[in-house]
Amino acid sequence: MQSLKSTALEPTRTELATLPTSQKITRLLPVYGLPILTLLLIAIFSIILPETFPTMLNLRSILGDKAIIAILSLAAMIPMMAGRIDLTVGYGIVLWHILAIALQTKYGIDWRVAVVLVLLMGCLLGLINGLLVEFAQIDSFIATLGTGTVLYAVALWYTEGRQVIGVLPPGFTALYIWQPLGIPIAAFYVLGLSVVLWIVAEYLPIGRYLYAIGANLRAAALNGIPTRRYVIGSFVASGLLSAIAGVVLAAKLRIGQASVGLEYLLPALVGAFLGSTTIKPGRVNVWGTIVGVAILAVGISGIQQLGGAFYIEPLFNGLTLLLAIGLAGYAQRRRGQVRHTAARQAKGIKAPAV
Repeated sequence: MQSLKSTALEPTRTELATLPTSQKITRLLPVYGLPILTLLLIAIFSIILPETFPTMLNLRSILGDKAIIAILSLAAMIPMMAGRIDLTVGYGIVLWHILAIALQTKYGIDWRVAVVLVLLMGCLLGLINGLLVEFAQIDSFIATLGTGTVLYAVALWYTEGRQVIGVLPPGFTALYIWQPLGIPIAAFYVLGLSVVLWIVAEYLPIGRYLYAIGANLRAAALNGIPTRRYVIGSFVASGLLSAIAGVVLAAKLRIGQASVGLEYLLPALVGAFLGSTTIKPGRVNVWGTIVGVAILAVGISGIQQLGGAFYIEPLFNGLTLLLAIGLAGYAQRRRGQVRHTAARQAKGIKAPAV
């Protein structure tokens, strides 16, 4: 069972070389339209809000606040490469940030050990999700919704609705508050993870295998790809990145509470789905995901500075998610049309007259 498919629509150099300029622009617009729109939004808000938006303070605020969402979007992207979806990226962070703080404040564990334990727990959660999807044959949406709800229940049970508070060592809090070169350290986490995932997805066999599984599971299996192993591995990697986001959130908040974390689920999914509509339209990809998160961050920041009400952010995220899913679906249908037309042309069959 597949929750979504993964195909690509980006034009090739050979294709572009045979097209006139107007058609080249049309083919490249889906690829670079979202990055261009992001730059336009930055320019518009900078003109409208010259004293607050184009400032270093606002840049640091956006990079620091949205870094966690970016990490979660990258986490959600990995199973999407294999045609699956992982909802525990939003539920897991609730428990992980509580656990990271409780291990230090209540049980006296060194912060380095506490971080490693949280990361291992994230990998274990990913393994459980992968086993449920591949061996129990539960659809990934349902499986991760179930495990995520259980994690949220565990967080509520442990905290009993109260905050987890204690003195945290400076080394742990520096995981968020440190600003090398005046840039929040969390932004460097995002950059590092993005580069690693980009190399894996675009230049290593594992990335090609995941895309092949997402595009056509049966064809991938018939070509000798151990599909179960790679799908389970994608959930483990997703769980690891979710745990990293939980640690960063704990260093940011310095308190643990079960009411914090779920609000990250929707924007994380929006970023990942938006990422499948740009750079490589019709296929989730690393830099498209980063652009998706960036346009959310820029749009929400500008609207809030213009005096937008408190409900603007969830409204913006929800509408953008619907738009992203619609565009992703269109890109996939368009991909099918392009392949069908190319196949007909190769066979010398003319398109039917309309």
